[in-house]
Amino acid sequence: MAAAGVRRRCLLWAAVVAHVVVSGAGFVEDLDESFKENRKDDIWLVDFYAPWCGHCKKLEPVWNEVGIEMKNMGSPVKVGKMDATSFSSIASEFGVRGYPTIKLLKGDLAYNYRGPRTKDDIIEFANRVAGPLIRPLPSQHMFEHVQKRHRVLFVYVGGESPLKEKYIEVASELIVYTYFFSASEDVLPEYVTLPELPAVVVFKDGTYFVYDEYEDGDLSSWINRERFQGYLNVDGFTLYELGDTGKLVAIAVIDDKNSSVEHTRLKSIIQEVARDYRDHFHRDFQFGHMDGNDYINSLLMDDLTIPTIVVLNTSNQQYFLPDRHIENTEDMVQFINNILDGTAEAQGGDGLLQRIKRIIYDAKSTVVSVFKSSPLLGCFLFGLPLGVISIMCYGICTADTDGGVDEHEAAKKENGDRELTDEGSEEEQEEEKNGKYTELSDGELKQKDIMEKKKD
Repeated sequence: MAAAGVRRRCLLWAAVVAHVVVSGAGFVEDLDESFKENRKDDIWLVDFYAPWCGHCKKLEPVWNEVGIEMKNMGSPVKVGKMDATSFSSIASEFGVRGYPTIKLLKGDLAYNYRGPRTKDDIIEFANRVAGPLIRPLPSQHMFEHVQKRHRVLFVYVGGESPLKEKYIEVASELIVYTYFFSASEDVLPEYVTLPELPAVVVFKDGTYFVYDEYEDGDLSSWINRERFQGYLNVDGFTLYELGDTGKLVAIAVIDDKNSSVEHTRLKSIIQEVARDYRDHFHRDFQFGHMDGNDYINSLLMDDLTIPTIVVLNTSNQQYFLPDRHIENTEDMVQFINNILDGTAEAQGGDGLLQRIKRIIYDAKSTVVSVFKSSPLLGCFLFGLPLGVISIMCYGICTADTDGGVDEHEAAKKENGDRELTDEGSEEEQEEEKNGKYTELSDGELKQKDIMEKKKD
């Protein structure tokens, strides 16, 4: 009875899950060629997919959840999906190059989503891009509320100005990454002191920093650099995003589950440098830690033992390792200064040899991963082609060898026949010899007769 009850509950739960998936699919519209003409009146969040793509299939249930959530929120954003292989001309117009590709289409603009493929992250992206480009903060209460929700907060302070026009222009480009706000000076916290107005301020890491055109350069580059906290929990996706900043990334590679002194000490050193030496290094360095060394090993094509510290140059794939043990903050600061002045040895890079090494490493990693996950499949995928190639090579080599022997024997026989033709048989040679002897004997007899006649 108990087993039957458990079985019924499992079946009921499966039915509920299936109902949710099916109903979620109802909030996601299947788009066709008519979408090109009808889309401009609405804001669309579209998944361009291929039926055979494994990543697309993995995204499908998440996408259905996005459709349900956006509908329940009353969002003006419509959620759809399009088979990019069936409607390739439309997909090409929107710049689809791979699958799946997620885009938010707003009027004539198309915004690419490059974040994690989770429901919450996708919805946050859609709400951010679909809303106003610059969101006003009319009161201190609203400012405090927004600041609690955002770890990094960009605010334009002041009235109309060329700086505001530039701020709006940058926002239209970088809205896919972060929010942009505006406020009057009296809305800001009392501890904020601005040297002049108008100004662009970023609030993060428990403090604030004011944009200075002469020291920080282009506003777009400054916002792109400052949209990250000073210290991060780094993963593969974060490294990919940090590549746009042009910064070097100093990472403590540790095991988060390991509470030993060495692991916590290296993490603390990086945190202290990020906090206490921000004014010295924040324009050139991003700081953080990474849990585990699997990703970093594959990136560097090396085998780093943890805990350790590595500095990555994401623009050219170079990396730096300390030449001695990092004992304290001063050692880390010295290591960073050595990198800046060029005395630290750079490894890796994107040269020809490194590219060849990358190809070999990736091929080796693929083969190893296939054999580890499914040995039989690995034997079939790699053993069968090798076997066929071996048989073909053997056949070619064997055919060449036999042909060479046959040609040699034929040539030998032909030469022998030619010798027999030129020299004749032994009997013919003997007859020729006798003929010559007979011919000479008759001549001598004739000469003897002539001499006798003369004597007479």
